[in-house]
Amino acid sequence: MATVFVNIGSNLGNKRLNLSRAMRAIGEEFGEYEISHVVESEPWGFDSTHSFLNVGMMFFSDLEPLEILHRLQAIERSISPDSHRKADGTYADRIIDIDIVAIDYLQINTPELTVPHPHLLERDFFLRPMAELAPGWRHPGLVDR
Repeated sequence: MATVFVNIGSNLGNKRLNLSRAMRAIGEEFGEYEISHVVESEPWGFDSTHSFLNVGMMFFSDLEPLEILHRLQAIERSISPDSHRKADGTYADRIIDIDIVAIDYLQINTPELTVPHPHLLERDFFLRPMAELAPGWRHPGLVDR
């Protein structure tokens, strides 16, 4: 059974309600979970006047990583079918965004899934929840376990 860490973000609409809907759906899909405190942040990688609320979640799964990704993407689409990218590929405001941050100490680098998340070390709104949920976790690409 793997420990899965995700980050949920929202910067449109009722952000707290959007986060709550995503957390509830993830709990229904995967079972028991832990959550971090909510982190407010400015948009990362694009300009917007809408700040984000982010929360980290940790849950357990014996599914394959790509199946976890597909189920999380289905949850995203069930809350908001809108893409989090514009037609030119740049980031856009979004009702909900669910990112896999890490799965145990796995290192995966495929066109569909990269874990740990490729921007983990650049995003405080990923790092703060991770430190709260798993203070002993270390990035597998940076340290020997």
